[in-house]
Amino acid sequence: MAADEDSGDAAELDFWSFVDLAKRRLADEYGFRHQLATELLLTLNRAANIVTYDLEASVHRPRGRSWSGFRLLFVTWLAGPLEAKKAAELTGMSRAAVSNLAKTQVADGLLERMPAERDGRSVLLSLTERGRQEMVELFAEQNEREYEWATVLTEAEQRILVMLLDKLVTNRDQFDVRGRN
Repeated sequence: MAADEDSGDAAELDFWSFVDLAKRRLADEYGFRHQLATELLLTLNRAANIVTYDLEASVHRPRGRSWSGFRLLFVTWLAGPLEAKKAAELTGMSRAAVSNLAKTQVADGLLERMPAERDGRSVLLSLTERGRQEMVELFAEQNEREYEWATVLTEAEQRILVMLLDKLVTNRDQFDVRGRN
């Protein structure tokens, strides 16, 4: 059986040979037809995870921060003050996650929470002066790391990749996509 043969080589697999194995087995053993779609989304997910982990490990964790915490501070820094609901939308996180992160960042002196003027139930998030200073320093470091990643591609390739990813994301309304905005 092919499955038994392939599983014996698992120790020798790397990401790309696993993708090849997955495409082959999914087609040959299970009859799935869309191997390129599988390869595309496996690769997209892998790339996003690798870059995110690298940014978190090299920039944010050494400063005692998390990637999620950075995302909340980033949108609040550039778009704030904003309601927690809007922060959740812009970060792609749940409202509960934003609420929990905001509590930590308020305690750390980076964020302020204040009642929204038009709706006493809503909360506005804004950076403190300390939060603004930290974001300028933090983003300077992150932006250099982003540049290192991006320069693997030519400027034209970077623009094409952004265009293709934008096309993928903006056309999600063509089918029933689950998840946050």
